[in-house]
Amino acid sequence: MKKILLMCCFLIGISAASHAQGGRMRRSPEEMAKGLQTQLKLTDDQTTKITAIYKDQATKMDSVRTAANGDRAAMREAMMPMRKATNEKVKAVLTPEQATAFDKWQQEMADRMRQGGGGGGSQN
Repeated sequence: MKKILLMCCFLIGISAASHAQGGRMRRSPEEMAKGLQTQLKLTDDQTTKITAIYKDQATKMDSVRTAANGDRAAMREAMMPMRKATNEKVKAVLTPEQATAFDKWQQEMADRMRQGGGGGGSQN
């Protein structure tokens, strides 16, 4: 029994440490689309289309990361227009009400990033 408890504590400790060190992890295109599906109440058809848009973006961004070879400024410069184009493609799939909510959500995320909060919850 002690071994099981010790093993559980060890796994929880490793999990907490890796989460703390990992910072912000990239979400898969499927996770991003599922998040929008929940937030914007997307239909299954919309979710499928948006997943494909995010998969295309992920492929392009991976090639930019590889080409930039660690140059963060070059990556940022190349990725900003890609993100904007992806957001426009996503909005084209949405209803006008969903597009408005999407814009609001994007603005909230940008505000959080500017305040140093990252994409997660509050930092207390």
